[in-house]
Amino acid sequence: MNGHSHHHSNISDNSSERIGLAFFLNVAFTIIEFVGGWLTNSTAIMADAVHDLGDSLSIGSAWLLNRLGRRSADKEFTYGYRRLSLFGALLNGVVLLIGSIWVLSEAIPRLANPVMPMAEGMLALAILGVSVNGYAAYKLSHGTTLNERVLNWHLLEDVLGWVAVLIVSIVLQFKSWPILDPVLSIGFTLFILFNVFRNIVVTLKLFLQAVPDKKLLENIRQSLLADGEVDGVHHLHLWSLDGEHHVLTAHIVVSPELNSKSHKDLRARINQGLSEFGLNHTTIEIEFADEECRDA
Repeated sequence: MNGHSHHHSNISDNSSERIGLAFFLNVAFTIIEFVGGWLTNSTAIMADAVHDLGDSLSIGSAWLLNRLGRRSADKEFTYGYRRLSLFGALLNGVVLLIGSIWVLSEAIPRLANPVMPMAEGMLALAILGVSVNGYAAYKLSHGTTLNERVLNWHLLEDVLGWVAVLIVSIVLQFKSWPILDPVLSIGFTLFILFNVFRNIVVTLKLFLQAVPDKKLLENIRQSLLADGEVDGVHHLHLWSLDGEHHVLTAHIVVSPELNSKSHKDLRARINQGLSEFGLNHTTIEIEFADEECRDA
């Protein structure tokens, strides 16, 4: 018994649009950052521009992989190409991890030798940075895919970084405390680093075909066993193509006395019961209690 769901197509379309918007906004602002960093003679802004350039490359690759992942299944990739999106999430997580470590390597030495930046230029760029990156992060926050969640942390890191620049630039209008810049940058980067590491762990587990949601698996098991005609369930496997589109296989054990009509009704009830879980692919094999499972 096989099941297939297409109700995620609109989600995929919206996901691609959101990632594409974030990409173009990030590229445009990265160019502005390089120009602004040069005009204000700010090494901190230039460093952030380099970091945003890396973000742009990551988001661009994620956008491309997201679009490729929507291709239909073929004879070679029978489940389709959705795992390309998962690969994009892993790639972006690694890039952000490396980027965060680089930011820390730049910020920590400045604790000993803080540099006084041009506060006025910082303030103007900070307002623009918070606005542009904040809008892009807001758009991606509506996404449900793992790829979008990882990319959203890219943008949130930029937003928080620019909030830090905004706060520092305001304070520096009145006080000569340049050390505030590296202190805030380190704090925000550590916060983002923690969340990105967590997302990378989730992505790696999905690559290894771990159960995407243990509670979901147990609910499916209970749903199958709730039918009076079902004597047992084994070889129950739940894994995910990309963190959102799940695949389920299971062997259902029934009584040998089950006739053809009851067998057909049971399949209909199982289909109905599984429909509420939003599974993308399901394969259910029905076995009689007195036969040997070929996968045992």
